[in-house]
Amino acid sequence: MIPNNKLLILLFITLVTLSIKAQDCQSLDTVFAPKEREQISGETMGQKLESLLFWSQDEKERRFPMMQAIFPSHRVQVGKTVDELDQGQSITPQWKDNRSLDSYMKVNHIKGVLVLQNDSIRLEKYAAGVDQESLWTSFSMAKSVSSMLLGVALKEGAIESLDDVLQKYIPELKGHDYGKVTVRQLLTMTSGIAWNEDYEDPNADVAQMYQNPCENSESHILTYMKSLKFAHEPGTHWNYSTGETDLVGILIQKATGKSLADYLSEKIWQPWGMKYCAYWLADECSNLNIGGSGLSASLRDYARLGTLMLNEGRLGDQNLLAEEYLENATALLNETDDQGGGYGYLWWRFKNGSYAAVGIFGQMLYIDPHKDLVIAQIAAWPKASSKNLTKGRRAFIEAVQRVID
Repeated sequence: MIPNNKLLILLFITLVTLSIKAQDCQSLDTVFAPKEREQISGETMGQKLESLLFWSQDEKERRFPMMQAIFPSHRVQVGKTVDELDQGQSITPQWKDNRSLDSYMKVNHIKGVLVLQNDSIRLEKYAAGVDQESLWTSFSMAKSVSSMLLGVALKEGAIESLDDVLQKYIPELKGHDYGKVTVRQLLTMTSGIAWNEDYEDPNADVAQMYQNPCENSESHILTYMKSLKFAHEPGTHWNYSTGETDLVGILIQKATGKSLADYLSEKIWQPWGMKYCAYWLADECSNLNIGGSGLSASLRDYARLGTLMLNEGRLGDQNLLAEEYLENATALLNETDDQGGGYGYLWWRFKNGSYAAVGIFGQMLYIDPHKDLVIAQIAAWPKASSKNLTKGRRAFIEAVQRVID
């Protein structure tokens, strides 16, 4: 038997070792991930991933910070230089109903909020157990990051034209309806191909797309999407589809020959000075990153992505993003609600000219170019989405804007 004092020393050494690994882009959550993985329903990793739509509140809050350890993922490596954020004058958001920030975060299970203005921190607050170093999954916020990477690939010529058809870059789509869809139509979710994105329906496409067994080394999403058919003429009908953004990810990886994680690290994470390594989930069949979700990063690094968009991709005397991409990426290309809001290139656009990347369960990166404002939020909403939860998030944005200079 090991004496108690030696047990304490061994425990201390173990914790120190884990801490060093955490600083070296290794997540402490890898210690607990295998047990979590065993507890998730489903035989394959795809089936386990699909089950997240129906996790309990405790499961969401426990697993969202360790998704990169539970599921196959690729690291997004940081560089040697960090773009440190300055501390600006603090603000206290003001709600019309006198709600407090603490109340907003507690009721809506918000785990972190960060407000940047003019590259300075005006507000930063975390829930218990979450801090600056914590990674949190972004869900559909990753769609907008994939969009940015497509803007980079277009700038570099890896993707030659937004009007190219997908089969030019993804030969597996030849002979299928999706092979005839253009890159632009994919970016705007106007392929015309039928898709059901109902997060509460276990039979919806979004709940079924990773369920089937692997067919050799072909991505789950390619196998699933190849069988889908046109319901509308391409370019004439907008329909939200996570499957299509997974295809955006495959398109980028096929065109560049690099994983989304490596491409993000090389083109954005390192040159833009992100502080912490991020991780991007990978398909279990092909090992390709999943373009429509699966990116885990720190709250501050999400906010830094917002500053990149505010600067229109300019870094020194270079521009990371193609001009053709910037022209319409955050424009109101398709109106999606009766308040004058809509969609650009995988970015949500609002009537006042602001735009956002949003993800289910409350994730958000909101950008207002007119106020040089970035608001980032990570969360574990009780539901994937609802009118009340979305209304509450909008009220938070307004509460911040109410006190911004």
